[in-house]
Amino acid sequence: MRFMILLKADETTEAGVMPDEQLLTEMGRYNDELVEAGVMLAGEGLQPSSKGARVKFAGKERTVIDGPFVETKELIAGFWIIQVASLDEAIAWVKRCPNPLEGESEIEIRQVFEAEDFGAEFTPELREQEERQRERMAAQQSS
Repeated sequence: MRFMILLKADETTEAGVMPDEQLLTEMGRYNDELVEAGVMLAGEGLQPSSKGARVKFAGKERTVIDGPFVETKELIAGFWIIQVASLDEAIAWVKRCPNPLEGESEIEIRQVFEAEDFGAEFTPELREQEERQRERMAAQQSS
């Protein structure tokens, strides 16, 4: 099972305040543990929403909304993607994470859909297409 671990933003991450050396060291150690256990697939911090944009869809219309975005609690400051056996194991890994922000912080855990979750609507042709896409992405990343 794959899970996306989402670090919620706060005022400091939205202000672009970088973590201090101690937190970077602790996070590096934590990420090493994830990698050594073979569960970490990806993980990155995200720039503040002031450097981002949203695209709003309404039928065929597309509207671009430039950041920053007002509701900090709904924003993401970083993420990991891990592969573990269960939600309980994902929770156990997140509980080992150093507190990533000053004071209180929140990390959300969401399971990633797998091909079998989509049922019959995910036809053999669509499965083959997805597999080709994954192969091309892997080849691009390794070159």
